[in-house]
Amino acid sequence: MHHYLDIHLRPDPEFPPHQLMAALFAKLHRVLAQSQANAIGVSFPGYAAPSTLGDTLRLFGPVPDLTALMAQPWLSGMRDHATLGAVTPVPATATHRQLQRVQAKSNPERLMRRQMRRHGLSEAEGRAAYEGAKAELLSLPFLALASGSTGQTFKLFFKLGSLEAQSQPGTFNAYGLSPTATVPWF
Repeated sequence: MHHYLDIHLRPDPEFPPHQLMAALFAKLHRVLAQSQANAIGVSFPGYAAPSTLGDTLRLFGPVPDLTALMAQPWLSGMRDHATLGAVTPVPATATHRQLQRVQAKSNPERLMRRQMRRHGLSEAEGRAAYEGAKAELLSLPFLALASGSTGQTFKLFFKLGSLEAQSQPGTFNAYGLSPTATVPWF
């Protein structure tokens, strides 16, 4: 992760920043999934738990990967709402952090049905296993996105890891997140 590119959202009287960021991130997710890119990581320099991701989406990766990504027309419809930075070297003083997706166990009934299907449990066994389970609520910044497969809206919660002096290698998924890799933080 030696280079990055910032996409900064411009203020818009018609759309709140979180809505614009969700639209921008959804477009990024689609292009990363279609291209099967696994070298592009993301961060949100304005991340402030528990409420905001800020107004900048920062993309990290090798120069050829960032250049190829930006050569695609994935930002159509967003150009009026965003300012693109240039591909720039990461500052030598940058620390590193992991940015991960966190999923809440927000619906015990759904989790019970899932376990019943996966493990062949009867309804009585499933209910016994989840007796007294409470919905988990997260207090983290999130984006409200629409699922491409079901069309349902879901919240993609982000948790920022602790600062690390050294980067950790790894690959990134179609959300630009990794269970092992860190991204520069500055």
